[in-house]
Amino acid sequence: MSATFSLRRFSVFLRNSRQNKYIWSTCSCQKYSQSTHENSTVYDVVIVGGGIVGMATARELIMRHPSLTFAVVEKENRLAAHQSGHNSGVIHAGIYYTPGSLKAKLCVKGLDMLYKYCDENSVPYKKCGKLIVATHPEEIPRLDGLYQRGIENGVRDLRGLKAVHSPHTGIIDYAVVTDSYGKFFTERGGKVFTNFPVSKLTGTPEGQTGDLDGNKYPLTVIGDSSKNQVLRCKYVVTCGGLQSDRIAEMSGCSREPRVVPFRGDYLLLKPEKNDMVNGNIYPVPNPALPFLGVHFTPRMDGSVWLGPTAVLAFKREGYNLLDFNISDTFDALRYSGTRKLAIKHLRFGLSEMWRAFFMSAQVKQLQRGPAGVRAQALGHDGSLVDDFVFDTGDGEIGSRILHIRNSPSPAATSSLAIADMVADKIDTTFHL
Repeated sequence: MSATFSLRRFSVFLRNSRQNKYIWSTCSCQKYSQSTHENSTVYDVVIVGGGIVGMATARELIMRHPSLTFAVVEKENRLAAHQSGHNSGVIHAGIYYTPGSLKAKLCVKGLDMLYKYCDENSVPYKKCGKLIVATHPEEIPRLDGLYQRGIENGVRDLRGLKAVHSPHTGIIDYAVVTDSYGKFFTERGGKVFTNFPVSKLTGTPEGQTGDLDGNKYPLTVIGDSSKNQVLRCKYVVTCGGLQSDRIAEMSGCSREPRVVPFRGDYLLLKPEKNDMVNGNIYPVPNPALPFLGVHFTPRMDGSVWLGPTAVLAFKREGYNLLDFNISDTFDALRYSGTRKLAIKHLRFGLSEMWRAFFMSAQVKQLQRGPAGVRAQALGHDGSLVDDFVFDTGDGEIGSRILHIRNSPSPAATSSLAIADMVADKIDTTFHL
């Protein structure tokens, strides 16, 4: 894959493996006027979003540029409050992803970087492996194809005849990893602002004097205006996860690709049965369906999760079964891509909804467990945007903001590799 970068435009193209086509992501941003706020704080770079990708990026940037000033703003009262803290905790080896895609490259690279980081920083993990099992004769050719894909991606030590064993797959608590990145960042002078919900990304008014000169710090990041939450900076990196399209829109960029939330519920194996599963057990994925399927995942605390389901979430940050937000629901349902995806996979969707409500009654050894919400980017045609997406725009404002637009699994595994790539592009584009 290749990409073109300049001072005014930054695009990384992605490949939709189901459509076998490339999609370029660019946007055009505009400058807004803004009234003066007192008691502002200035930084060279502000990172929006305190999830694992945001903190990995902040860590990488402050490590490369110790003489510059950096801040992270997070709307919740802690880091890793959403996707980074609501996932199965699998360290992926890279077997599933389209050869040549960013997912494939960054997952394989990121796995080694993550294990090394954890060893050097005393972050616990377990390299328990993964077994991908064919349970029906028609799945065997797909399993063979998956094995070949893993070989092409450089996944190490794969082996198997009727199942594929990936010994370097592991498990970890990504919230702990995110906190570790945050500690690294703050110990080196970085500032983390929690309870800072970004409400606007805009231009700094020109003509101010002193250190707050709008020409020197041309961007303003505004949180809760009633609390006078205002930061001024030279550049912004957004890692908004479930809110990434809305944050991009705040700066005048397009919302495309649009985020549509999918809820994943897990069942818990009863504690007395946990010793039955000592590694990840996955099915052979069906290429006709949009998600990987139900799998067994042991956890760092000794529990075992079975799941997830994959149903449209009626609240972007809703982790309870009946959570509902009318704005989030209307936003998802009025998008043409959501409707086309639902029609295309109607039978699968109805089955997933039934399992979400009644699956715990199906298996006596299981009980209802936690849930997560996946920020899935969709195209207008209902196709899943199947790779990472990063972009910036045009103009004085747009050319100074880099958006990490789509970073689903395996983004947590790939976090250090993503941060390394993003930092390279920031250095090239922004000339830090």
